[in-house]
Amino acid sequence: MIGYPEAPKAWWLTRGMARISGVNLPQAVVEGWLQRTELETLVARCAACDRGRECEMWLATAGQAVTMPDFCPNRQAIKALVG
Repeated sequence: MIGYPEAPKAWWLTRGMARISGVNLPQAVVEGWLQRTELETLVARCAACDRGRECEMWLATAGQAVTMPDFCPNRQAIKALVG
């Protein structure tokens, strides 16, 4: 399991946002189409974001959302992983 013990909240928020777009981050690393350093950059960007609480609330109520919210600093990077 790929995780980030030093930034667990950012890891789970990043992973949750990626799932909205249909991206499984651990699987992407294992399959080699996402480098571990790229994943670390996504998690670090999330950890530096000051909208964590808003992100948590959005994920909790996202339901069947198919796109990430505009306020997510990883939005473009994760969208690029989709294709």
